[in-house]
Amino acid sequence: MARHLSLDGFTRTKTDDLIISRNMESLFKSPTGVAVLQYLRSITIEAVSGPNISSEELRHIEGQRYLVGLIERRIKQAEKAKDVGSGSTNNSE
Repeated sequence: MARHLSLDGFTRTKTDDLIISRNMESLFKSPTGVAVLQYLRSITIEAVSGPNISSEELRHIEGQRYLVGLIERRIKQAEKAKDVGSGSTNNSE
């Protein structure tokens, strides 16, 4: 089976990659998952660090932001796969 570079930078089959994205979507589309993801966004992506942040602290927060962004990209990938599978022409991204 053909392998491709995944959203997270790892090589895996498209099927395995889509399964991961669908699992993320399933988990984070529930009401509890939406609340948890909003919380994670609030402490990472939406948090603003001042000019006195250390290099180590900056690398730490950027790693956290990367993971939250990866979850969000996985959710979008699963939604896009549904749109393609259903024949939808929704291109709102």
